[in-house]
Amino acid sequence: GKTGEERAAALARTRAALDALEGALRERAGGRWFGGERVGLVDVALGGFVPAMLASEPTTGVRIVDADRTPLLAAWVERFCALEEAKAAMPPLERLIAAGKKRYADLQAAAAASE
Repeated sequence: GKTGEERAAALARTRAALDALEGALRERAGGRWFGGERVGLVDVALGGFVPAMLASEPTTGVRIVDADRTPLLAAWVERFCALEEAKAAMPPLERLIAAGKKRYADLQAAAAASE
């Protein structure tokens, strides 16, 4: 968002979505996988966002998955990242952080210039 209000609203929407994911995990197999006891389609689809989730805090200062707020989702991220298939498919986190910091700085500069 360009303004503090827009960023706060986006964060509130993100947290609401994360709370929904936490609830879905609670309903499924005690929080192991969205598909129950095995990795399913939702796990794979959501897994595509894991690198961005992990890169968010060092890039923007915003922690997307917080173990205090969403403990089942935080544990799910750890389990997902431990999968050999996920390790092979995910880009290096350092590369995402470097690119994210540059993009975030560019967006911040553009927002400041438009004020």
